[in-house]
Amino acid sequence: MLTTRRLRLIPLSMDHFPEMVRLFTDRENTRLMVYLPCDDEEEVRTYLQKAELQWQLECPAYLDVAVLSDGAVAGTVSVEFLKEPLRGELGWVIDPAFRGKGFAAEAAEAMMQYCASRFGLKEYIAHADSENAASIRVMEKLHMTFSEEYGGRKNRCSPETRREVRYHLRLP
Repeated sequence: MLTTRRLRLIPLSMDHFPEMVRLFTDRENTRLMVYLPCDDEEEVRTYLQKAELQWQLECPAYLDVAVLSDGAVAGTVSVEFLKEPLRGELGWVIDPAFRGKGFAAEAAEAMMQYCASRFGLKEYIAHADSENAASIRVMEKLHMTFSEEYGGRKNRCSPETRREVRYHLRLP
């Protein structure tokens, strides 16, 4: 478990199933995301089972945490381990009721520090739909630098092709 000034970050698990079904299947909340929304509860269950297992591995492919504020699940933050070069890709999903409080940046920063100390990750990337102002603000709060903007972004429940921005950060 990780703690910040205001948050507790705990490994995402089946204990968070009801909250993740609500977050991951909400088409409006996830309309600017690539890998979401999930189609149904079974897809959420499968993801949570895989996420739980990753925490048990010496060399996980990714780590995902539940972000808790006063005991309530405010969202999730994940780090996917990219091999060449060794770096992490940050991602987050925040419950609309908890947005605008800086929780995504606070939790992502804690995850970066954890992954830097435990796995030696010093470089991070994150990307977002070019119209996702909230996620762009999170990347900027993390002191990430704009890398590029390009087309081809597609939400899995929409036929629309959109633009994406990518940011990066190298820790000292």
